[in-house]
Amino acid sequence: MNAARSSVVIPPADVERRETLAERYGRMAHEGHPSRAVDIALRGLDLTIACLASLVLSPLLLVVAAAIRLTSGSPVLYRGQRVGHAGRIFTMFKFRTLTPDAEARLGPYLGHELTRRTEGEVTRLGRVLRHMHLDELPQLWNVARGEMSIVGPRPIRPAFFEELCEEIPQYWQRLVVDPGMTGFAQLRMTRETSWSEKLAHDLEYIADRSVALYLRIVAATVWRVLTSPFRALAGITSR
Repeated sequence: MNAARSSVVIPPADVERRETLAERYGRMAHEGHPSRAVDIALRGLDLTIACLASLVLSPLLLVVAAAIRLTSGSPVLYRGQRVGHAGRIFTMFKFRTLTPDAEARLGPYLGHELTRRTEGEVTRLGRVLRHMHLDELPQLWNVARGEMSIVGPRPIRPAFFEELCEEIPQYWQRLVVDPGMTGFAQLRMTRETSWSEKLAHDLEYIADRSVALYLRIVAATVWRVLTSPFRALAGITSR
């Protein structure tokens, strides 16, 4: 009995937790790139837009949530871990557009393969929500909580963030600002665009960020969302 007890190894209480790659890069982003004065103004705009948009769009949010529940059951929201400003991990919200448990099946994939496999998992209602970008609206809550901005690089899953940092040494520089609901990369590029090309547009915004640029991107995004049904109709009639 004593021998069995003596074979049990109890780890010391003072063992330090190993720093993850996202945390290390986040610390580098925080220490090497201090916040600018403009970031305070942009945070004020984030709060104003998020609160007003949530109030104005609340009937639409309720209708979409009910439609998802009726057509494909629960959960209504997708919750996913993402890397935020300075490497902090947070839970990002979206309206669920995929079949139940699709995230578990798609988890190991990234880039073109993820796009291809996702097509087979999208629900009929989810396809409409994605085309009109309505699935992103719950992220207004992330903005209000200070985890995201209206404008910035799109947040990415922790495992893929570390993978991309190994492939693209500058990728960690996205952590200098809050991730966003929209941005240069989303307006200019497609899902098939390489990660390095998307990064170039993200870094352009980070370097040049200002109130004027922020508002210009917001206006372009609103125009794109409002005109998306007409672009879809034009595509159907031209076939």
